[in-house]
Amino acid sequence: MTSSIQPRTYESTPARRVAFLGLGVMGLPMAGHLARAGHEVTVYNRSPAKAQAWTGEFGGRAAATPREAVAGCELVFCCVGNDDDLRSVVLGPDGAFAGMQPGAVFIDHTTASADVARELSALAQERGLQFVDAPVSGGQAGAQNGQLTVMCGGPQAAFDAARPVALAFSRAFTLMGESGAGQLTKMVNQICIAGLVQGLSEAIAFGQKAGLDMAQVLEVIGKGAAQSWQLDNRGKTMIEDKFEFGFAVDWMRKDLGLVLQEAKRNGARLPVTALVDQFYADVQALGGSRWDTSSLIKRLR
Repeated sequence: MTSSIQPRTYESTPARRVAFLGLGVMGLPMAGHLARAGHEVTVYNRSPAKAQAWTGEFGGRAAATPREAVAGCELVFCCVGNDDDLRSVVLGPDGAFAGMQPGAVFIDHTTASADVARELSALAQERGLQFVDAPVSGGQAGAQNGQLTVMCGGPQAAFDAARPVALAFSRAFTLMGESGAGQLTKMVNQICIAGLVQGLSEAIAFGQKAGLDMAQVLEVIGKGAAQSWQLDNRGKTMIEDKFEFGFAVDWMRKDLGLVLQEAKRNGARLPVTALVDQFYADVQALGGSRWDTSSLIKRLR
């Protein structure tokens, strides 16, 4: 069986008893790195078969409910789809908060709203728990390589408790401010990416219409001011019209929806982001819901 994570060197840290809730394309390798780093990991997933497959590869234990998964754990990591999914694993009689021990820390890697982060942080405080909103950047490859960038919001003490363990799957784990600050930082990240991918799409489409060798063009301009992660990692596949991988358009639209909702609340003007969000709707209409975000160029061909 091919491992779902890539080998890496882990920083030496005492083994901890932890839980991981949500074993999607991001959560599964993140939890795998925790296990490979020597931590005792209990996992929960909405579909039990995926949790059983994870334990078959990494050991540890699978639990039937979030409450069972977190029992006796000092740290609880989570990576699910959206605000509603997050509430479903945290709240209620079978939710994580019902089973966590006093002082335990819940670290949420879901890209969700700043509002739900503040809501759950307040509830955690009432129960003697701690909550850190900690969305990630780096995509599926970053999760598999253990090289994610994590943006955190929450109390310093909770952040300090989580950081040494979370470095098993991240290259940067940074406290950005109070509860919600991690989610707001991720929104800034997605605004940047939306504009970059649209600009790269227009550039490649323009160059192809002009009859240029775009592989050569990108190699040249990638050594100058136009260089970016998107150009380096997506330029070639955009030229080749390959999009069956990476960060799905559906996920990007979810994220941009959170961005635009927050902008409406705080008064920020995001004309380009709003436009690119609609361009992604066009890609969905082309059947590209699961294509990588670089598929924006499809609209221009």
